[in-house]
Amino acid sequence: MAEGVAIEAARKAWEQGCKPLVLPTIPFGVNTGQMGVKFCLNMMPSTQLVVLKDIVQVLDTHKIDKLVILNAHGGNNFKQMIRELSLIYPKVFICSINWWQVTNSKVYFEEPGDHAGELETAAMMHIAPQLVLPLSEAGEGKSRSFKIKGLKEGWVTAQREWTRVSRDTGVGDPKMATAENGKAFFDKTTDIISGFLEELHIANVNDLYE
Repeated sequence: MAEGVAIEAARKAWEQGCKPLVLPTIPFGVNTGQMGVKFCLNMMPSTQLVVLKDIVQVLDTHKIDKLVILNAHGGNNFKQMIRELSLIYPKVFICSINWWQVTNSKVYFEEPGDHAGELETAAMMHIAPQLVLPLSEAGEGKSRSFKIKGLKEGWVTAQREWTRVSRDTGVGDPKMATAENGKAFFDKTTDIISGFLEELHIANVNDLYE
C-alpha cells in the first residue's frame, strides 16, 4: 500500500514540475506485538534506524538534502530515529508521513477500524484487489481493550499483544469496505501528499520557519 501511494503521489508531483524519486520499498516493519502469529516477520526499531542511517548516508553523499518517509504501518514510529539522524546528517531534512492520518478517514468510511478494518480493506481492494479474500470470509473485527484506565483512555501507551486483543488480529469490521471507497481515500491522500512534495521541492531546508 505504501508503495502504491508513494508512486501515485510522486507521479502527481512530477506533473507539477517536481522531481521526487521513489526509493525501493522496505517490506518489513515493527511487529513485536504479533509474534504469536505464525510467520509474522518483524524488524526491530533499532534495525530500522540502521537501515535508515545507511539510506541517509547515500543521500548525503550525493547531496540530496530531503527525505520523506512514507509510513503505512501502525507499528512503525520514526520520530526518535529522525531526531537521532538529524545530528548525524544535519544537512539532510528528514520527515515522516503517516498515510492513515493524512486526511479524516471518517469522511470516507462508516467504521474505519484499526487493523484490517473497513479502511485498510477498502484501500487494499483498490491498490491490490488480488490480495483480498471475499468479505464473506472476513472476521467481525471485534477486539478487547485494556482493563487499566490510563491504557484504555490512551494517555498511557504500551504494546498490544495482538493474539490477546483479537481472534484474528482484525480490529474493525471490514464488511462495508468497497474498492470505490478505497479509491476515494487513495485519491484524496495522494493529492495531499503530492501537494506536500511540491512545497518541499521548492523549500529551502535552511529556511523552514515563518
